[in-house]
Parts: sequence; C-alpha cells; structure tokens
Amino acid sequence: MTKASSRAAASPRRSKMSSSNLWWIVILGGGAVVTVVIILLLLAPQPPVGMLDGMVAYNNLSRDHSEVPQQYAQTPPAGGVHSSVWQNCGIYDQPVRNENAVHSLEHGAVWIAYRPDLPAAAVETLRGLARGHDHVLVAPYPDLPQAVVATAWGLQLPVEDASDQRLPVFVARYEKGPQTPEPGAVCSGGIGTPISN
Repeated sequence: MTKASSRAAASPRRSKMSSSNLWWIVILGGGAVVTVVIILLLLAPQPPVGMLDGMVAYNNLSRDHSEVPQQYAQTPPAGGVHSSVWQNCGIYDQPVRNENAVHSLEHGAVWIAYRPDLPAAAVETLRGLARGHDHVLVAPYPDLPQAVVATAWGLQLPVEDASDQRLPVFVARYEKGPQTPEPGAVCSGGIGTPISN
C-alpha cells in the first residue's frame, strides 16, 4: 500500500471521526448553554406582582428605626424610617401615628387610610376589609389627598370611592405579600388598641 492509498483509506475514517466529534461538541456545548440559561432564570429576582391600575410603587425606602417624628414623601407614608414599635393592626376610629403604622407596613400590613369626613357607610365598607385579617390597619387620616389610600410597604393605591373593587384585591395581594420586608412578623403586641379586629 502506498502512502497515497493509505491516506485515502484513512481519510473516510478521519472524516467519520471528525463528524462524530463535532456532534459531541455541539451536544455538550448546547447542553452547557441550556444549563447556564436555567441557572440564570432561577437566580433572577422574581417579577413584582402585577400592579393594579392607578397603583404607585416607591423604591429604596429606609428600614431604619427612630423615635423622632419623620417627614415622609408620601401621604400617608409607604415606608421609610419608622418607630421601633409597630401599630397593632385592626380598626381605629382615631388617626394613628405615621411612624408606628410604617413599622406595621414593614411587618406586611396593609394600611387603609381614609378622610375623617367620609360617610359612615363608606367607613363601614373599609372596616369590612379588615375584619378577619390580622395584618390590616384601618384608620382616619386628616388632610388625606384622596378619599381613601391603601398602602403596603412601597406600594399605594389612592381611590375616591370606598367601594372601589381594587381595594379588596389590594388587600388580598399585599397583606403579608411579596413586598413585605419582614415576612412572618406579627402585627400585634405593639402599640394601640383597635376598636375591633
């Protein structure tokens, strides 16, 4: 067998080997890419729960404690520096202190603030949203820019009607919801005596 004929005989083997090696490289490379994509998807932060129409989100809110009265950027506040003592959740017929209510938000509470001049029937509708819930706070709020503002940590839903159908949805989604900085924290054993829960 001459060199030329042995090269010709080896060439199909080499070509079969090269083709086989190429498939293994493609399969292993593709598998590596799929594995990296899956890992990135698993490590990516969870998308926020869908925003309700008219809802506003606030980011980078401080979780520091202070007993000094605070000035907040939102009315009512949606988070930020707050008292070390939380407001007990429940229904109040008097305004509650911002700094205590904000701590309740940090524990996963939904704070439903309403104008003090809201008709009694509308107030009763809002109180109904708190009944049977252990992380809902309902209280009047002087000088509120809207008739009702539902607040969870970093989230607010202002509405003009206490029977707005977005309010029960807000409570269902955000009471102890995914935005809660301290999941599992209680909303009792703090300050304040609700008229009912």
